Amino acid sequence: MAHKVDVHVGKQIRQRRWLAGMTQQKLAAMVGIKFQQIQKYETGANRVSASRLWDIADALEVPVAYFFDGLEQAEASGSTPQCDVPQDLLGDKEAMDLIRSYYAIPPHQRRRLFDLARVLSDVA
Repeated sequence: MAHKVDVHVGKQIRQRRWLAGMTQQKLAAMVGIKFQQIQKYETGANRVSASRLWDIADALEVPVAYFFDGLEQAEASGSTPQCDVPQDLLGDKEAMDLIRSYYAIPPHQRRRLFDLARVLSDVA
């Protein structure tokens, strides 16, 4: 059974890779491993060594600490969400695609879209 820290780090790798619009193949090539190993890291099936995590962080342009962000909240039990947002929102591919698309919109239009979404959620 995978350790919860390995699973969390793997989710963080996947989320950052998706946000960067990078394939498993591309990340693997940048790090010098096969894409199947990236798959195993992302599921938490294999642990990521410190040196490999360093290389992945470099390839994804984030500090190593990024992969441990939110670990305490993920471990907290009995916490109730503030709204109807799924706990693993960034683990949802559709949500990640929406985030990437949102940031592809020019900033002034993005703000207008954000305001519209706020209004629509308030009346829902």
